[in-house]
Amino acid sequence: MQISFWHSPRRPHLPTSSESGLYSRDSVRSILTPRSSGRLRSCAQMHSSRPIRMTKPFACSRQCAITSHLLMKARRFDLAATEYRSILDSIRSDMSQQSLQRELQVKLGGALYRQHQLDAAKSLLESIAASSEPYEAERLYYLHEIARNRDDGDRERQILSDMMQKFPASPWLQETLLSASNMYLLRPDYKNAIEYYSAQFKLFPEGKYSPYSHWKAAWLNLRIGNKDEAKRLMEEQVKLYPTGQEIPPALYWRARLAEEDGDYDRAGEYYAFILRRFTHYYYADLARERLRFRFDASKHDPMLDKVPAQEDVDKTSFEAPSDDLRVARAQLLANAALFDFAVRELQAEPDKLYAKAEIARVYLKADRPDRALQSFKRAVPGYFAGDITDMPSWAWNILFPKPYWNELTRYANANGLDPYLVASLIRQESEFNPQAVSHANAWGLMQLLPPVGKKLAKEVRMRHFSQEQLTDPNINIQLGTRYFKQIVDSFDGQVQFALAAYNAGTDRVKNWQEQGPYRDINEFVESIPFSETREYVQAIMRNATVYRLLYSKNVETARANP
Repeated sequence: MQISFWHSPRRPHLPTSSESGLYSRDSVRSILTPRSSGRLRSCAQMHSSRPIRMTKPFACSRQCAITSHLLMKARRFDLAATEYRSILDSIRSDMSQQSLQRELQVKLGGALYRQHQLDAAKSLLESIAASSEPYEAERLYYLHEIARNRDDGDRERQILSDMMQKFPASPWLQETLLSASNMYLLRPDYKNAIEYYSAQFKLFPEGKYSPYSHWKAAWLNLRIGNKDEAKRLMEEQVKLYPTGQEIPPALYWRARLAEEDGDYDRAGEYYAFILRRFTHYYYADLARERLRFRFDASKHDPMLDKVPAQEDVDKTSFEAPSDDLRVARAQLLANAALFDFAVRELQAEPDKLYAKAEIARVYLKADRPDRALQSFKRAVPGYFAGDITDMPSWAWNILFPKPYWNELTRYANANGLDPYLVASLIRQESEFNPQAVSHANAWGLMQLLPPVGKKLAKEVRMRHFSQEQLTDPNINIQLGTRYFKQIVDSFDGQVQFALAAYNAGTDRVKNWQEQGPYRDINEFVESIPFSETREYVQAIMRNATVYRLLYSKNVETARANP
């Protein structure tokens, strides 16, 4: 499945009124429920239909604004824009609410921007007088985004400079810095990207984007040849953000640089630590490959002590006590094929791991391996860090299922593909849901676009093809493996290139190849600027290895053929 044109390296979280406690996730759900959807008449219109002698018109406007913010949070930008306009119309003549008017105009400008109405958004936002109010930072953020979309570098840099001077602590500055950093990453202009990534973690050392930005600054310094700065930042990453998801890549690439310096003791120590602490991560596979060169892994760097140990898993926590009445009732309901009722019964014990495990088993009884996988992944989010023996075998079988295995192996072998790689790809694309249809209109297990499916069906002489057939597991796997094989062949058998192209498109991958040279394929993967695509490739390579470890008869052979 290819990602959309509007993809960015990391989608920013936009500060909203929710960060002031004005509304919650449940509020977002409630405003868009089927029961309330018929009542989405403008809040301002409802107030204006009441008697004029309202005692708290300001409070009513504020309440309407909160409704509009909820719509923005729910990504209903068209409804939010309508709501903002209605509120503005209702308070336009009230001189006491000028500050609220300007704030709502900024919000309306943001809603227009989110609908890609750039001209209208720019005109409105530029008509609002500059001020020192908090919403001014939000106004500048949207103007920055419009300048970025129009490739107006001078304007973009000026706005960011103004924000850094006037609003150095604003959460909107965090968003703007992230956007600017990612913009230069995509161009690629690594020096400017490093400047803004660095500003992010220096201005907001505890900010939500700082671990990510710090790592990107380290990585890009490596890419442009500033090895000493890259090494310093990678070591600092471990010291400052020891619990972050960037620790495995920071340690792995610091070890690679140690190798290049001839510091084999350090390299071996870091590789061995990755294997111990992040056992089934993508970077553990890379570290295992490097350790074949027989580095000395007996040294110890105190810096590694900052990385917290993985919590031990109690195998008994997966099994329900024999006297648990809820589990007993759920099992009876599941045996009667009342699967939804069984799940609801178990959801009444949300803090019990065994109840979550039992929910996954209920879904398996319902022949929904996709739902079992989804629910159990949420129940044991850190499962990649531990060893295979840390969980019962049935738990791993839920996390790495093999539905449609006969069809999968048949067509994978027919196309010269590794069945475990194909299973891993399907797990990432659809989680084994044959009815899956994405927002990009990709269908079925391997998420094929209907025009691609039609072309492939013609190639295999499949008559009377329709896109609904893409939900048939046999047909989808037949066509999907053929399609993936074509992509693999177009990249001379290099699987990582093919996976990146399957997600982001062949042209983008060729463009990224031209941004080399790269030490090896692993540096290319780390350099993929789209976080979604980079993580997609890494996840499939990692999961294919786990599939082999679980199901291959020869574990050593499985490890030797990632």
